[in-house]
Amino acid sequence: MAVEPKHVRERFDPGSFRVFRFAARSLDARGRVTLRYALDDAVTFVEEIDLPIERELPRVERERLEGLLSLLHWVAGVSYFKTAAPAAVSCETGAPPPATATLLEALYSEGLGEFAFTNGLDGLPRPRFPREELAGAHVTAASDAPAAGARTSAERVLVPVGGGKDSAVALEIVRRAGRELALFSVGDAPPIARTVAAAGLPHLLARRRLDPALAELNRSGALNGHVPVTAIVSCVALLTAALHGFDAVAMANERSASSGSVVWDGVEINHQFSKGLRAERLLRAAVAELDGGVELFSVLRPASELAIARAFARMDRYHGAFTSCNAVFRSDPDLRAASWCCDCPKCRFVFLSLAPFSEPAHLREIFGADLLDDDRQFEGFALLSATGGHKPFECVGEEQESIAAMRLLAEDPRWRGHRVLERLLAEVLPRFASDEGDPEQVLALADDHEVPASLLPEVRALLRA
Repeated sequence: MAVEPKHVRERFDPGSFRVFRFAARSLDARGRVTLRYALDDAVTFVEEIDLPIERELPRVERERLEGLLSLLHWVAGVSYFKTAAPAAVSCETGAPPPATATLLEALYSEGLGEFAFTNGLDGLPRPRFPREELAGAHVTAASDAPAAGARTSAERVLVPVGGGKDSAVALEIVRRAGRELALFSVGDAPPIARTVAAAGLPHLLARRRLDPALAELNRSGALNGHVPVTAIVSCVALLTAALHGFDAVAMANERSASSGSVVWDGVEINHQFSKGLRAERLLRAAVAELDGGVELFSVLRPASELAIARAFARMDRYHGAFTSCNAVFRSDPDLRAASWCCDCPKCRFVFLSLAPFSEPAHLREIFGADLLDDDRQFEGFALLSATGGHKPFECVGEEQESIAAMRLLAEDPRWRGHRVLERLLAEVLPRFASDEGDPEQVLALADDHEVPASLLPEVRALLRA
C-alpha cells in the first residue's frame, strides 16, 4: 500500500475521504489475483489472492474468467471501504450490471450493519453503485443468462470448508449423493487442515493477503469491524471452481443464518448477512448476469443449526478435528486462539446445540470444559435466547433454537445436575410460552432454499432424525 506521508504522521481521519475507488484488477498466468483500491487520491490498497493452479493460464482462459474476477474485485473491496466508509464509490474498471450492483449495495450497507452499529455511526453506509447495461465482453445478454433460480444437476461440486461442524455435514451430503467433489478453503487454519484430513478428499487451497498496512491504519484511527467475509470467500470459491471445471459451489450456510440480532436504522442487523438466503439469491443473480458458468447454493439451507448439530453428533470422525470458535480465525495472530476459547457466544451455542445429542463426557473432551456446569457461563447462555438483551452478533442460531435445545435437555437424564442448565431451566425457560422453541418445529426442514433437486434426498436423509 502507498500512503501519503501525512497519513503516516497524523491520525487517520475517516471523515476526510469522499470516494472509495475500485482502481484495477488482474489475473496473471500463475493464478495470482491482484485487486487495487483507493480512498480519493490519498490512500491506495493492494490485495493479492493466489488461486490453486498447477499450470499456466493462457490469456483466452483468463479472459473467460473476467466476469467472476470483476465480481471478486467489487465484493472484496468491502474490507478496505470500511476504513472510512465514504458516501460515494467510483468503479474505474467499469460499472457493474444491474443485479450485481444490487448485490453490492446490499453488501456495502446491510452487510456492514454490525460494523456500523458497533462503531456508533449515524446509520448504515449506503453507497450507490453505478449500473451498466448488460453488454460487453464478459457479460451475456439477459436472454442468454441462466435464471437466478435455475438449478444445476451439480455433477462436479466444490465444497468450501471452514473447519466447523457445518462444512463437515455439507461435504458428507455431497459425498453420499455420489457427486465428484473437492474441498476448498481460503487459508489452512488448523481446524480446516484437520477437517480436510478427516474427510480424505482433494483440497484446493487459495491464499488471501490483505494489504499489510490495513492493520496500521486500524491502529491509527480507521474504522474497523465485521465485514461480510462469506461473500468474499464465495467469490474466490466461484473463481476457483471455474478454473477447475466444477459446475457448482455448495456452501454450508444454514436456515438460521438469515436471522439477525437487532433492528437498527430500519434494517435487521445480522452478523451473518452474507450467509443468509437473501444474500445467496442476490449473489446467484449476479453470477448468472456475469455469465460465471458456476452455480452457487447452500446445501444446508433447509436446516436449522440444531438439526445440523444433531447430524454432526453422529459424525465421530470429525469430532477431534472441528473448531467453530471465531477466536481461532482472528486476523491478528496475537489475538488468535489455538482452539475453543470457551468464553464466547459461539462456543456456548455450539456446546448447547450439541448437548442434547451427546454425552457430557464427550463434549467435555471436545471443548476442554463443561460449559453447562460452569456458573460463570450462565449469563452468556441466557443471552442465546435473548434473555436480558438481544441475541449476540456472533454466528449463533435463532433464539428459538436455543430454547428448543433447553427443552430437549430438560428431558435428558444425562445432563441433570449441571448447574448452568438447572438455572436455565428454572430462570430462563419459564419466561417463554409452551409453544415457543418447539423442538419438532425447529428440527423440521424448510422448503425455502436453492438446493438442486438431485441433492435433496441426501439432505433429508442426513438432516432428519
